[in-house]
Amino acid sequence: MKEVDYFRKRDEDNIKKIREIIAKLPKFCDTFFIGIENQTTTLTRLGYARDLKLFFDFLLTDTEEFYGIQIRDFSLDNLNKVTSMHIEKFLNYLTYYVVDGKTYRNGLKGKGRKLSSVRALLKYFFKKEKIDSNVGSKVDTPKYHESEIIRLEIDEMVKMLNVSENGSSNLTKMQQSFQKHTSVRDFAMISLFLGTGIRISECVGLNVEDVDFDNNAFTVTRKGGSRVILYFNDEVKDALIKWMEYRSNIKELPKEERALFVSLQNKRIGVRAVEKLVKKYAGCVTPLKHITPHKLRSTYGTNLYRETNDIYVVAAVLGHKDVNTTRKHYAAISEDIRREAATKVKLRSE
Repeated sequence: MKEVDYFRKRDEDNIKKIREIIAKLPKFCDTFFIGIENQTTTLTRLGYARDLKLFFDFLLTDTEEFYGIQIRDFSLDNLNKVTSMHIEKFLNYLTYYVVDGKTYRNGLKGKGRKLSSVRALLKYFFKKEKIDSNVGSKVDTPKYHESEIIRLEIDEMVKMLNVSENGSSNLTKMQQSFQKHTSVRDFAMISLFLGTGIRISECVGLNVEDVDFDNNAFTVTRKGGSRVILYFNDEVKDALIKWMEYRSNIKELPKEERALFVSLQNKRIGVRAVEKLVKKYAGCVTPLKHITPHKLRSTYGTNLYRETNDIYVVAAVLGHKDVNTTRKHYAAISEDIRREAATKVKLRSE
């Protein structure tokens, strides 16, 4: 499956999920999702759909005004009766609730995301003059402090690369037996994460033909479907070449399989499998840190920021559309940059 086809298939799956949820929402929500389609990604709309289903279920089961109304019969007139108090009660409900026997909890960040979904709906119909006021704007966003960036330090990064390449006594016997067959692939993959800041979806979507060793470059499909060329250093190049040579000698691998990284089942490796292997190797090196592929991306961003001191370069390489997103994530690591800056200005010439 080509990389573009992979992302198209993922979008098609998400669209199917969105339509399934919309069929269980008030009928006017159909108009809302059509109206925002060209301004949002399928992942954003899927998040909206799930959050709005939870919101309307709450209104119809936990509020006196709307109790007993069938969700598909919930009208714009009913929506016009929703107040800021209803929304605040919904946020309180999100702290702890049970659906189909399963318990869910939301912190301030989770509540903030769900409030954004409700606000988007109310703002849309207020602009269309279908409701009298935008009550979502009257509800304060839950305030939360950004957690410290979790990332690998330089020595931890080196150790993780070594473990993925050579194994470790900290791995179980079963993990060690598997690692013998996957070490070349795993080392190349970890090198790619740490050496380019690639997203996990971009990594599993790569095809063999996406890599250009003449220019130390590869092409990825970013969020929104744009194709972008990224570059890698010679260390990553060496790791990828070794994997490509190993891959070409896998007799059971179908010729039509173009995925760069494949599983032991000789098909495109999945996101979950990559998450597990990163967790496995990171656990050998720094068991107290919860390291994920995204944390390896943060590690790369941190190292790039330290080397360049240029937040715009980091934003461009990581594919952040808004530099404030980058600044928010990496401003916390500037202590060493500020310390170095103190030595740059001389009070008296030597």
